[in-house]
Amino acid sequence: MSDRAAAAALERDRKAEHIRLALDASHQAAWSFFDDYAFVHEALPELDLADIDLSVEFLGKQLAAPLLVSCMTGGTEAAAAINRNLAQAAEQCRIALGVGSQRKAIEDPLQVPSFQVRAQAPSIPLLANLGAVQLNYGYGLAECQAAVEMIDADALAFHLNVLQEAIQPEGDTDFSDLLPKLESVAKGLDVPVIVKEIGCGISGSTARALLERGIRIIDVAGLGGTSWARIEARRAGDVEIGEMFADWGIPTPVSIREVAVLPDVTVIGSGGIRSGVDAAKAIALGAHLVGMAYPFLGPATESAEAVTRKVGRIVDELRIAMLCVGARTIDELRRVDLVKRSRT
Repeated sequence: MSDRAAAAALERDRKAEHIRLALDASHQAAWSFFDDYAFVHEALPELDLADIDLSVEFLGKQLAAPLLVSCMTGGTEAAAAINRNLAQAAEQCRIALGVGSQRKAIEDPLQVPSFQVRAQAPSIPLLANLGAVQLNYGYGLAECQAAVEMIDADALAFHLNVLQEAIQPEGDTDFSDLLPKLESVAKGLDVPVIVKEIGCGISGSTARALLERGIRIIDVAGLGGTSWARIEARRAGDVEIGEMFADWGIPTPVSIREVAVLPDVTVIGSGGIRSGVDAAKAIALGAHLVGMAYPFLGPATESAEAVTRKVGRIVDELRIAMLCVGARTIDELRRVDLVKRSRT
């Protein structure tokens, strides 16, 4: 086996292991930071449940609900099936979809089909995905454009995964001088650039630095959901370091609030959102769109129909929460107050 073939095989094994470990409940946060917040119930909302409008516009396309199936996987046969199921369900439910990191598909063309889901999702916003750190390892505008063209994407999401790379046995850890490189790609690419974390959150100061460089869509992906510190530590055989950093990061509600107060920014709230009620709270905290991965991963290993049912349940919960706070639209929900409550 050639060195290139061996590297590709190792990467497929890593992707498959990521899926298996992400489904393990022990790698999820023990509590939800969204439980620290409560809505003030409106006993007389003066609304009909049937009149509540969840629709929003994202990347120039109309969504039936403010939901994004967050970037997850690709690069294996199992991942290809998961992505197809997610894409069919997202199209059926008219919500947005992101694919997993396309780095290895750029380096190994045999992996490209596992990411190509536009045929299953012709009308919804579709996000390409690369690690921002790869801009320090030989990637530039050409590779970014290739990722977009590979899946006919509406935007390119750069993920920031400092902690994951630092713990990952084969991690890339040079995160120096990335801001000017992100700015250069944002100016040169023919679709919008999104910057997202993967579980540690984005601070207001980091978001401000991104905005100053022309990046207007930020996915906070805060602390409170899947722990990639635990997952990578498990892979490395060093559970202790995983536990040391399992609670590292900015809780998602805090991150949303810090970023949402900035001007001219579209905020995607993700990280530990497990229900339509969590989604409603994220929007009330300032998010324009809500991203979720873990709630859809299990169903996606079964079928597109299972994912569709899960999306439908979350949408129903979100709609009921909106009725109970008297919000007819997502814009109105973003102006609803939340009460901070003490953790006991």
